[in-house]
Amino acid sequence: MEGSDGYWLTRFVFQRGLGAIYLCAFLVVVNQFRPLLGENGLLPVPRFIRQISFRHAPGIFHFFPNDRAFAFFGWLGGLLAALATAGISERFGTGVSMAVWALLWVLYLSFVNVGQTFYGFGWESLLLESGFLAIFLGAADTEPSAVIIWLLRWVLFRVMFGAGLIKLRGDPCWRDISCLDWHFETQPMPNPLSWFFHWLPRRVHQAGVLFNHLVEVVVPFFYFAPQPIAGIAGLLTILFQGSLIVSGNFSWLNHLTLVLAFSTFDDSLLKMVLPLAPPPLVEPSFLLSALAWAVALLVAVRSISPARNLLSKDQIMNTTYDPCHLVNSYGAFGSITRPRYEIVLEGTAEGTPATASWRPYEFKGKPGDPHRLPPQVAPYHLRLDWLMWFAAMPSPYYPSWFIHLLAKLLAGDAATLGLLKGNPFPDAPPKYVRALYYRYRFTTPEERRRSGCWWHRELVGTYFPPVSLADPEFRELLRSLGRGKGGGNM
Repeated sequence: MEGSDGYWLTRFVFQRGLGAIYLCAFLVVVNQFRPLLGENGLLPVPRFIRQISFRHAPGIFHFFPNDRAFAFFGWLGGLLAALATAGISERFGTGVSMAVWALLWVLYLSFVNVGQTFYGFGWESLLLESGFLAIFLGAADTEPSAVIIWLLRWVLFRVMFGAGLIKLRGDPCWRDISCLDWHFETQPMPNPLSWFFHWLPRRVHQAGVLFNHLVEVVVPFFYFAPQPIAGIAGLLTILFQGSLIVSGNFSWLNHLTLVLAFSTFDDSLLKMVLPLAPPPLVEPSFLLSALAWAVALLVAVRSISPARNLLSKDQIMNTTYDPCHLVNSYGAFGSITRPRYEIVLEGTAEGTPATASWRPYEFKGKPGDPHRLPPQVAPYHLRLDWLMWFAAMPSPYYPSWFIHLLAKLLAGDAATLGLLKGNPFPDAPPKYVRALYYRYRFTTPEERRRSGCWWHRELVGTYFPPVSLADPEFRELLRSLGRGKGGGNM
């Protein structure tokens, strides 16, 4: 293990990168939490905490389940994240540094643990696990703990190796190296370059799959090697994550993994590109050192279940084993969808649905208008857009949040409409809404030149029939959801 005095720059880069991701996460909270999960949201937190104990979902919102608290703690988290990103929290000693990082972790844990399906993504656990370790890194004038740096490498190893194994055990296209023939088109939220990546030559796609296997299955073992081997492994990981960032929108998953990859560098390597001199450093206090080793012991014990999952032929992805998200299992895209389906919401101000003229609701990120270039969103996370992608997967049931979404559109709810790109009914809410089911594919280069469209779509059928707030069956469905029952087909 390298000496602990070799990680000042490593900590400097990691803390600022992690602070920036926390800042993005709290901006998402401020902008989206209340319409999604507030007192009048699609899945209200007050109703949720009546059904779950503090022990199973610890957090401050068991005591303050209201919109004022959601807003206050969201803005507080954003302020603390800004201080951490700027390095201000590290200038006032280890006590202040630990307090800021601990508050960030507690606040975000509180939002995640009541966030239900809107916060059921693997990168939430990844942010919390990384954020918990950041508490014990020490302030700017303290020698960083090599123990914590190596624990960050263990997080990185599980993220990358877990993703690699779940691919090799999953969809056959990862073994016949054809997955990228579909991935860029069918990923949850394409970005402005996804169309271009989709139409790269097939040999480039095949090379991309092979590079994926190299970086996710082989390279992670070298994170724990001596320098410069560990640093080279980290650099390959950074290049790989960069390719994912420029080809799709995966919230902050790739950005945080990239930040974690800097734990594989020591200062001798980072000084080549970041020539900063550390201030005079003092040894970490006995208490901080003891806490670092206590955390290492805790992580070792908590790693038993994730390690078993890695070795299991029935490996599962993105799983947490305790309500504090301390040590988790990761992995993504074990399966690649082939056809892409999208739900398109529409409304009409007319009273007869069968002959009405319908206007579509456009979302901020997910595909809708075929002429619209997919936008760049990540590392920001459009939670409703992502859930719409999951809702389009074949299922006999409608998600309960989707039923509430239709009701909010019929009521012209301003907070909910703020989650969308625009409101096609600015003067008065629609009388009816419906959801159509389309199959989408990227246009070919020839189709693109001819039509100007990025997407070609074909109507498959009706996802949800026209409904109004006066519909008794729809009102009964809403009442049943209010009593805690799941959604179902009408």
